[in-house]
Amino acid sequence: MVMTEATSPPTRRGSREIMPARVKGTDLMHLSRQLAAFLRAGIPILDGLDLLAREASNATLRRALADVAEGVRQGEPLAEAFDRHPKVFPAAYRSMIRSAELSGSLDTVLDRLTIYVEREVAAKKQIRSAMTYPMVIVVLAVSVSTLLVTFVLPKFEVFFASFHKQLPLPTRMLLGFSGLIQHWWWVALIAVVLVGGSCVAVLRTERGLLLRDQTLLRVPVIGDALRYSVVERFARVMASMLQAGVPLGDAMDVAAAATGNRPAALHLSVAREAMLRGDGIAGPLADTGIFPPPARQMLRVGEDTGSLDDQLETIASFYEKELDYKVKQITTLMEPAVLIVMGAIVGFVALALVSAMYGIYGQSST
Repeated sequence: MVMTEATSPPTRRGSREIMPARVKGTDLMHLSRQLAAFLRAGIPILDGLDLLAREASNATLRRALADVAEGVRQGEPLAEAFDRHPKVFPAAYRSMIRSAELSGSLDTVLDRLTIYVEREVAAKKQIRSAMTYPMVIVVLAVSVSTLLVTFVLPKFEVFFASFHKQLPLPTRMLLGFSGLIQHWWWVALIAVVLVGGSCVAVLRTERGLLLRDQTLLRVPVIGDALRYSVVERFARVMASMLQAGVPLGDAMDVAAAATGNRPAALHLSVAREAMLRGDGIAGPLADTGIFPPPARQMLRVGEDTGSLDDQLETIASFYEKELDYKVKQITTLMEPAVLIVMGAIVGFVALALVSAMYGIYGQSST
C-alpha cells in the first residue's frame, strides 16, 4: 500500500473516484485501531470520524475521512461512504467494513482489520528488505554494462582497428553489440517504451490482470509463494469474519476479495455458490485446487467438528510461516542467480578483450 501525496481537492460527493492515491498501510492500521477504541468506549462513529479527520497527519486520508464523516452525517451507510474512496481504502478493507456494518460487529471487525493490515505491512517490509540486495546487484550490473558499452569498448575498437588484424569471434560479437547500441540506441529506447506501454495498457484491463495472475501462479517457487499467500490471506480474513459473527456467505465474499489474486477469487466465488447450494464448505474449497492437502484436511475437520474458525486460524498461522520460508527461498535463489549473470557479462567482456590481445599478438609474431 504505497501512498503518493495528492494535492488536488476531493471531487463532489457521489463521485466514485474521490482520491487519486492509496494511503500507507500503517495509516489504515492506526485508523482501524482508533475507530475500534472509540466504538468500545461508546463514542458515536460520527464523532470518531470527525476527530480522526482533524488529527490525521496524512492529507489524503484526512480529506477522505472528512468526506466519509459528511456522508454519515447525511444519513449514508458507513460502507457506502467508504466505497466512494476506492483508491484510499483497498477493496478487501471496504468489504470487511460493509460486512461488519451489516452484522453489527463493527468494533470487533475493526480490531481484526488492524491485525490484518499490520501483518500485510510487515510482510511487504520483509519482502522489500529481502529484495534490496538483489536489486542493488542488478543496478550495478546494468551500470557496469552501460559504462563498458558506452565508454570503454569504443576505445578498444579504435585500438584493435589500428592493427588491421582478424579479431576472435567473441571480440567481434562484443564490438558489434557495442556499435549497435551506440548507433541505434534510439530504436532500443522506442522498443522499450512501446513494449512497456503495451504491458501497462494490457494490465489496466481485467483480462490482462487475470492473465498476469495466472502466469505468476505457474512460475516455479514464485507460484508456490503466491499460492501460500492466497491461502494465508483467505484463512485469516475468513476466520476473522466468522469470529465476528459475519454470515458465512458474506465472509467468503470478503475473504475472496482479500486474496488479491483474480484466478483464486474466481475459484472461491464458484466454491461460495456451491456452498450456498448446500454442498458444505470443505468440499467446494478443496475443489478449487488452491488449498494444499494439509489445509484441505484441516477444513474438513473444522466443518465436521464445528470449529471452522479455529481451523482457519491454524491454517493461516501455518501458511504464514510457509510463506516466510518461500520468500527467503526466493531471495536465496535470486542472489546467486544475479551474481552469476553479472559474472557472465563481465567474464564475457574480459574473454573478448583478452582473446583479442592474444590473437593480435599471435598474428604479429608469425
